Amino acid sequence: MQFKVPQNVQREDRIVGPLTLKQLIICGVGGGVAYAIYVSLGKAYLWITWLPPVAIVTIITVAFAFIKPLDLSFAKWLSCWIEFALLPRKRFWIKASGEVIAPMMAATTGKTKIEKQAEAKADALSEKQKKLDELTKFLESQKKTKNE
Repeated sequence: MQFKVPQNVQREDRIVGPLTLKQLIICGVGGGVAYAIYVSLGKAYLWITWLPPVAIVTIITVAFAFIKPLDLSFAKWLSCWIEFALLPRKRFWIKASGEVIAPMMAATTGKTKIEKQAEAKADALSEKQKKLDELTKFLESQKKTKNE
């Protein structure tokens, strides 16, 4: 017995014509906002006043509903672009650090948390080495006094 297996399960279902439910909701909300702006400004002002805000809302609505740059939704693409624009471009690697991204400003303005921890470890090791040297000198002096 053979069964039909769906081939493209990642594709969104089409609700009305070529529009998905998400696109319908975005168009409904954006169209409602544009219409509310038109109704509130259209009776009291000339078209020069109400047209720019209605056009801006309409363009943003169309962008979010239909434009898919790099095969991503416009909202996802916009958030990635903003993240790219705001985060530093250069990253550096510190061996055995727990931080994935260390900003460049922290490296230039002062010591990072990891560098401070490394210095504290080095200081602790040098302190232990000094104590060990003192103990060795003391034991050697004790050994010399017993032998004499």
